[in-house]
Amino acid sequence: MKKQLLAGLMLAGMSVFAQTPRLSLFEEFTGETCPPCASTNPGLNLILANPTNTALVVAIKWQVPIPSAPSNTWSLYQTNKIEIDWRYKATGTGYGYPSQWTSTTAVTSGINAAPTGLFDGQHQWLFGAASDHPAYVTNAVIAAAQSYTSAFSVTMARAWDATFSSVNLTVSILATASFSANGPLVFRTVMVEKAIHFATQPGTNGEKDFEDAAIASFPSIQTGVAMAGTWTIGQVQTFTLNCPIPAYARDKAQIAFVGFIQDDGNRKVAQAVRSNPQSLPNDAKAIYAKVTAFSCGTSFTPEVSFSNNGNNAITALTLTPYVDGIAAPNYTWSGSLAVGASSTVNLNPITPTLPGGHLFSYNIVSVSGGDVNGLNNSANTSFYLASSYPVGSPVVQPFATATFPPTAWGINNANAGASWSRNATANGISLTSGTGAAKYDFYSNSVIGDADDLILPPIGFTATSAPTLSFDVAYAQYQTENDQLDVSVSTDCGASWTNVYSKAGSALSTAAAVTAAFVPTSASQWRKEVVTLTGYQNSNVIVKFTATSAFGNNMYIDNVNLSQPLCTTQSISINAPKTVICKGDALTITASGAATYSWSNNQTGSSIVVTPNATTSYTAVSTEINSCHNSSALTVSVNACSGISGVGMEMGSVSVFPNPSSGLTNLTINLIQNENVSVSVMNNVGELVFDSPAKSMEAGVNSLVLNTENWASGVYFIKVSSQHGTVNQKLTVSK
Repeated sequence: MKKQLLAGLMLAGMSVFAQTPRLSLFEEFTGETCPPCASTNPGLNLILANPTNTALVVAIKWQVPIPSAPSNTWSLYQTNKIEIDWRYKATGTGYGYPSQWTSTTAVTSGINAAPTGLFDGQHQWLFGAASDHPAYVTNAVIAAAQSYTSAFSVTMARAWDATFSSVNLTVSILATASFSANGPLVFRTVMVEKAIHFATQPGTNGEKDFEDAAIASFPSIQTGVAMAGTWTIGQVQTFTLNCPIPAYARDKAQIAFVGFIQDDGNRKVAQAVRSNPQSLPNDAKAIYAKVTAFSCGTSFTPEVSFSNNGNNAITALTLTPYVDGIAAPNYTWSGSLAVGASSTVNLNPITPTLPGGHLFSYNIVSVSGGDVNGLNNSANTSFYLASSYPVGSPVVQPFATATFPPTAWGINNANAGASWSRNATANGISLTSGTGAAKYDFYSNSVIGDADDLILPPIGFTATSAPTLSFDVAYAQYQTENDQLDVSVSTDCGASWTNVYSKAGSALSTAAAVTAAFVPTSASQWRKEVVTLTGYQNSNVIVKFTATSAFGNNMYIDNVNLSQPLCTTQSISINAPKTVICKGDALTITASGAATYSWSNNQTGSSIVVTPNATTSYTAVSTEINSCHNSSALTVSVNACSGISGVGMEMGSVSVFPNPSSGLTNLTINLIQNENVSVSVMNNVGELVFDSPAKSMEAGVNSLVLNTENWASGVYFIKVSSQHGTVNQKLTVSK
């Protein structure tokens, strides 16, 4: 009730003598580092662009440093910092719009939250909004603000100068009713850009599209043009302003002006006026530059698009491509580009000098008929080129220099929102060579699920030891958010990736949760991570960090080291008690010369037990990280061992040839190991016809000749014996 009564008193005081319909002024105090601003502005812009509302209200968007000033050296705030600061700050240092009211008095304490919106210098809730948050601006709120008439009628006429470098404004103010101001009465003129699109966010909240952004004021927002404090019906004031286009403006074709009469005694705006953008006779506009995010080979082919933004057809233009700011040969286009039309072309292949991350850009340098608007002639994009994979040089990065990303590194930030940057004060725990760390701004990234890559230089490894990746990480949650860090590896130039490390939320945390923006200040807030890249002894490897936002708190990476440990030459040998065994028997094989082993039959350890059913080769490979993975092999032969008597007896095999025999017969004895062997032969009635006492024989094939010339025809029984068993064979003698 108190708010409604106050609104009635204030508005009645403004409109007692009103005779002219009002064009209401809506001022938004928004910011490039303000996440709620990024989510609010698209909807607000749709409301303001409603054709019904464009006749009722005109907007100015002030880019304030709330919650903080953009850290980039260039931003919408930084380009017009002095005027913006004056407009939003408290009395004594600035204009001091009221942020709260008593029943009768405005308290001038400045704008202290973003986004905040005001209609005609007054609170939104005076016109039916729930609060001053721009999300509460509706068609009805705009209509209510505009419904009160004004004591002034204002016209504003504009004209380009001969060089299209400034605009001359003629302003005429007519009093349609008597009016007395509370304090100084001032006419203020603000240059805005109706629409701005950035390829990369100027701040940290992901916002790339801006409308009605204030870029300069004339003669300044602080002084404006003084008006008389008391006006009578029919009184007129006319003046002209010369308004140079600032060098930091993006597009002359988007330049517009908003003028308004403001009573500095009570901050109320009595009337507003607009001067819309004006087209140019000759104007080529760069639309976009496009390169495949991951490219392979020594060169890449960029795609560019441009349009005719002027009033005359374009028949030719020349553009200069750049890679990392270094010019490539010019490209000339010819044809017929009608007013409002666009064209897309592929440029000639370009070969950078280094692999890794690059910035491609182009600039339109000449246009048929001239080009009076050089502010919109450039576009750029980032990409990663894997043109070579140096072998033997590790990637060691302490982020100690200002260049970011470092040379040959890359960033993939698809939405150009909050992403990877360098923090100059943070420092990890592994190295001492300079201060600095890579930072991911989860704290400002309100796009849940947004994933951005920090890509290491391409590298090659030899087929020896497994590479290792080590890095220091520092992270604190905001509350319980699951911000995530992944490490992935590709061996096909980014066509596919394999995840080798993943931590999120509390598992990623190295410090306690904190609601302020996290910056590590001590070694205890860091953790060293080591990832062994087993199986990536490959000649073309790309490794990347991926940060996925849950809108939590900041994360830092430092002292990255991607390398292949030095090899230690080893001499591996394999031994076994024997190399010929009987089928079904077990054998212990032992390796020596290294500390750890991986065997070809998937066993591990220095000794393994095998039971092969057929002749098999067994290989032992050293598995130490710092070894060259030397190996050695042993072949185990398997015999059926037919005729061996006794459980566990392992002598060997015996064969007789020729059989039947009429003279000399060869007795072949194949031993598993060295043995003392005896041989005896009996006839079919049990008489001993041959007896050889035990004698030493070596493992393998041994031969003994039996002379059967004096033996009678018949069947004989040969017995071959050793300490490991007995083998019996039959021999037939035929005369």
